[in-house]
Amino acid sequence: MTSPKVDKGQEEPQAAAADGTSAEGYQRALGARQIQMIAIGGAIGTGLFLGAGKAIAKAGPSLILAYAIAGLVIFFIMRALGELLMYRPVSGSFSEYAREFIGPFAGFVTGWTYWLFWVVTGITEVTAAAQYMTFWFDIPQWVSALIFTIILYGVNLISVKLFGELEFWFSMVKVTAIVGMILICAGILTLGFSDAGDSASVTHLWADGGFFPHGITGTLMTLQIVMFAFLAVELVGVTAGESKDPKSVLPKAINTVPWRIAVFYVGALVMILSVVPWTEFQPGISPFVAAFQKMGLGLGAGIVNFVVLTAALSSCNSGMYSTGRMLRDLALNGQGPKVFTRLTRSGTPLVGTTVSAALMLVGVWINYQWPGDAFAYVVSFATISGMWAWIMILVSQIRYRRLADRGVLAQSGFRAPGAPYTSIFSLAFIGMVIVMMGIDKDARISLYCAPLWALILGVSYLVLKARNPGNKAFAGR
Repeated sequence: MTSPKVDKGQEEPQAAAADGTSAEGYQRALGARQIQMIAIGGAIGTGLFLGAGKAIAKAGPSLILAYAIAGLVIFFIMRALGELLMYRPVSGSFSEYAREFIGPFAGFVTGWTYWLFWVVTGITEVTAAAQYMTFWFDIPQWVSALIFTIILYGVNLISVKLFGELEFWFSMVKVTAIVGMILICAGILTLGFSDAGDSASVTHLWADGGFFPHGITGTLMTLQIVMFAFLAVELVGVTAGESKDPKSVLPKAINTVPWRIAVFYVGALVMILSVVPWTEFQPGISPFVAAFQKMGLGLGAGIVNFVVLTAALSSCNSGMYSTGRMLRDLALNGQGPKVFTRLTRSGTPLVGTTVSAALMLVGVWINYQWPGDAFAYVVSFATISGMWAWIMILVSQIRYRRLADRGVLAQSGFRAPGAPYTSIFSLAFIGMVIVMMGIDKDARISLYCAPLWALILGVSYLVLKARNPGNKAFAGR
């Protein structure tokens, strides 16, 4: 590979274009309404709708506390990202900031790891979608997974404006469904209708074995699933290069994180676990679908299953969007094949998206080989690769703040509150999650894969550096 020389308008990624495009050549077509809903919908996906079933079985009602504490950490991470985005809003932001504040190798690892995260997440989401289809049809999971992957690839061959519009409505469906479910549960608790009306009570949160039925250890062991549920909240950082007004829109989107978590995670679980005892939920079955079945609202269960199917496909669609952008960022910096720099007339990184979608077809094979365990396998690996981006965001923010406070760099207009202490706390929390993953035999597989991935990246980096000795992408800080 050689350092890429791209067409006019792309040769200098940091130079702003005068025709409404971003510095990287993308179309700034995502408006405030779309960015807000992408930010809201990004955190509502498989981790909540499907993964929560396994987490409830492990932790019981204490899962609510796990989501609340982890949600606070996510807010600290997002504010750290927001500070960096207001300092310099760019597409492929995670690898860009790691490259600038930590070093070229960190940027290389972050870009490729975040790309891998979304490929694996795409497999996860299409796996979940295939599982949801079995609610209505008795068809093999791999067949559904193949069909969905092909359809979503086709959807991603559109302009970013249409992508944003589709994601807006996908997110609107998810948000409306969760709010509706909360209101229905509230009605059951207060008015007592449905099959669950006579037994529904907030006492289920502590009466069926206690708030910590499996002890604190049981709660800690769910942190991997909890953190996976929050993966993708950082997607707003990838949209920075295609937002019409990033310095106005992105801070507003980031500041919605606390109430998003309070309503969609904490609020939804409080309601579900009050209406239906936690002991009646099973791993591998969406707690939202199961709750409506327990209430005797069969039609409602079908509707919710459609909503969670939409959520999974939406997340996979977002994954295809981000993978193409991340590969192009790497290529523009000489850390990826030159072919990934190419854009369509509508500003879509077609080659990167195509390669990523092709790799997502691995999910079809996984569903064919292990239909019962596919979700658990890919969740653990997606979690560890996704958390790497969070680690790089936090370390980059700490180093940026140090330089900004010394006057070396301009201060951001959206400073992270409590930093660097909140960033250090968040790093420690992520470290604890990784330790718990090592203890959990089901999640341990990801820690086995991580060293292999690190070795592949290390060798690739050295080869690229040797082939491109004058490339600034491989020069020291």
